[in-house]
Parts: sequence; C-alpha cells; structure tokens
Amino acid sequence: MEALLAHKDEINEQLARYGVKFGIYKEGSFNERLFPFDPHPRMIGAEEFRQLEQGLAQRVVALNNFLYDIYHEKKIIKDQVVPEEFVYRSPGYLAQCEGITPPHGCYSHISGIDLVLGKDGEWYVLEDNLRIPSGASYPLIARALCRRCSPATFQQHRVLDNRDYGKLLKHTMDHVNTGGINVIFTLGRYNAAYFEHAYLAEQAGAVLAESNDLFVENRRLYCRTSCGATQVGALYRRVSDEYLDPLFFEASSLIGIPNLMDAYMAGNVAIINAPGNGVADDKGIYYFVPRMISYYLGEEPILHNAPTYLPYFPEDFAYVMSHAHQLVIKDVAEAGGYGVIFGSNLTQEELEELKKAIKAAPRRFIAQEVVDFQDLPVSEGETTVERKADLRAFVLTAESPVVWPSGLTRFSRNPDSFVVNSSQGGGFKDTWILCH
Repeated sequence: MEALLAHKDEINEQLARYGVKFGIYKEGSFNERLFPFDPHPRMIGAEEFRQLEQGLAQRVVALNNFLYDIYHEKKIIKDQVVPEEFVYRSPGYLAQCEGITPPHGCYSHISGIDLVLGKDGEWYVLEDNLRIPSGASYPLIARALCRRCSPATFQQHRVLDNRDYGKLLKHTMDHVNTGGINVIFTLGRYNAAYFEHAYLAEQAGAVLAESNDLFVENRRLYCRTSCGATQVGALYRRVSDEYLDPLFFEASSLIGIPNLMDAYMAGNVAIINAPGNGVADDKGIYYFVPRMISYYLGEEPILHNAPTYLPYFPEDFAYVMSHAHQLVIKDVAEAGGYGVIFGSNLTQEELEELKKAIKAAPRRFIAQEVVDFQDLPVSEGETTVERKADLRAFVLTAESPVVWPSGLTRFSRNPDSFVVNSSQGGGFKDTWILCH
C-alpha cells in the first residue's frame, strides 16, 4: 500500500491531464476545478459486499415498481401507503409521463444509491438518485491510473476488477435498445460532468452527441454521424427532465431535442433513465422506501434508512420542533449538499427562523437524526488524517439489477464537516471490493 500512496501526486497529475475535473455553477458563474483524489482506498470485504448487493438490488426493484405504479394504477396511493400529496406535489412528478411504459418496463436503468457506514457497523441509505447519478467514471479511471503507477499493490491485494463498467453500461443500453445505435446525450463542454460523459461513451462504445447532433423525424430519433443520419435506439441522457424536449416540457429550453418525447411514446427509442423518475428520489419519498419494499415485494428491507421524520405528520412535526437543535434538516428541493442544515450549527435566532419555515411549509422539509458515520484515512501533506466519507453505489438494471463491484467514495476535506459532496469541495477515493 505504501508504494501506491507514494504515487499520490503523480496520480493526481495524470487525472488532471485526462481532464478529470468537476464544474460548479455558483452565483451565476461556472467554475471548474480538479476533483482531488486520495489513494487510500475504501475497502469492503466480500461478505459485507454480498449483503450490500442484496439490499441495493432489493431497493432498486421496489423503486422501479413504485415508478410504474405511480404512472399507472397508483395502487400504493389507493392503499394509503404513500400519501398522494407526497407524489403529486413532488417537483419530480411529471403528469406528462402518465400512462407511458418505457421499454421492458424499466425506469431506473442506472441508480446511484448514497450510503454511509455508521460507527455501529450498519450501512444507512441517505439518498436514492434515479435521474442522472454521476460519478462512476472517477473510480474507474483512478483505478486504471493506480494500477499503472503501482501494479505490485494489486498483486498483493485481491481486489475485484471494476473495469467491466463500460460493458455493464453497454449491456444495459442494448437491453432496452429499440433498434439503432446507443448515444450518450451531453450538454457539452461546460456541463459539470462533461469528462464523465465523454469517458463513459468511450468505455461503452456509444456515440457522444449534443442536441444539435440529434433530431426527430417520423417519430424516430436520429443522430448526425459521419455516416449520415443514423437511427438511435437507446439514449443515455445527461440532461434534466424539464429540458429534454421543449415541445413537451420547458418550452424555453434551447438544449433539448424537439419531439423526443413523441419518439419515446411511440416506443421508437429508450431514454435512460426514464423521464419522471424524480418522483421516486424526492427526499420526501425517501421516507417511504422501506414501506415500498414491504408493499411491493413482501420483504423486510435489508438496508436501513437514516432515522427520518416528516414534519408533514403531526407527531413528527412535534418531534422536529422540540429537537431541531440536534437534527439535520434538509430542503427536499435542494441537491448536491445544498439545503442541508445542522441544527447544532445554528444560533437560537436562526433556529427559530428555521422552525417558522418548517411550520409554513412542512412538506418542503425532512429531518434526520445525525448518523455518526465512520471516518476514513486521507493523506494531507505528509500526514494522514481522518475525514467523513460516504459511498455512492451504482446499480445497473437490464434483465435484473447488478451492483457494480466498486463505487465512488467521497470524503469531506473539512475536519468539522459531515458534507462530502464534490459540489461542496469534497474529494474522492477508489472503492475496493475484496475477494474474501
């Protein structure tokens, strides 16, 4: 391991040369910065990973069932397992998607599930990301560079190979392909995750295209390639739902593909992930995922949520009002580490203002107990320090869910912070799944 750690600067220099950067829009301007890599890997044993695999697959199957149900029969609402207010008031719910069934009935082809390992040894799910979960490319290229810099490290440690992500992605796209080529639809150079779009297109053998390269004719999607207009059978879009099609969603969108949804509804192209998935990864809906698992699968959840309260319910509201000083309050409309407030960091005056906001709009917030999750070693100068770290696991669904034996481990660079998001200045690590 020492041999690998000694190459930290060299690996980061190579990541920079490959353009492994992360872009952030803040206060109206675009800032691009390197995504710092720390060579200390997170290690997960084989038995622990098997349990994670089972729990993650179970969760993704239930969420897919939920999405189909919500856009069709709505049994889970009729049976009062999930209040209808949490569905129809979610900004991720798209009425335009009512009655649409994606190819093979699959909504979340690529799911990014965020977890932390508590100091009690239990994994807790913090978030489900079913729209455009980013991050698989970072541990993928970091592993390749680490192998190049220190091959002996990987001869000494038996680590499951993670180089099959491109094949998994291709298989996932091929499974739902309606006839034509696979395309990764990017916003272009100034998108925050452009490196990832380009890298995954290369790994999966897909065409990387921007909106100007794509057009719809006779309810079929085409891509302008060097061979002329070529039909697209599967579109891995890296564009938010509301901007996908200006004739169907946000009319002012200049980055979408006119009539894309028409081709999708005609069954002539698969969109990955399906439009409308946002209703299932809403922070308010997260509370109900354990109930979904019991409802749809008749099983006990294998993975636990962090203890969560919904101020929407009177009992939870009372608890949140009396314990706000020790809870984490999250605005359900925010993402990327924004809108996360630790009650313990607020003054009494700020706390009262927050309570007023919760009282005025209880559906807008969730509250969670602070999970004291484990720290991981991080190199800082010539020393090693401990920092909070989470894990984004990736689940790819074709015939059935497959958990990629790797993942993006993000860590906080601030010793006093629990927020690890890259958009908040965090760094990343590789995730090693040990063979035994």
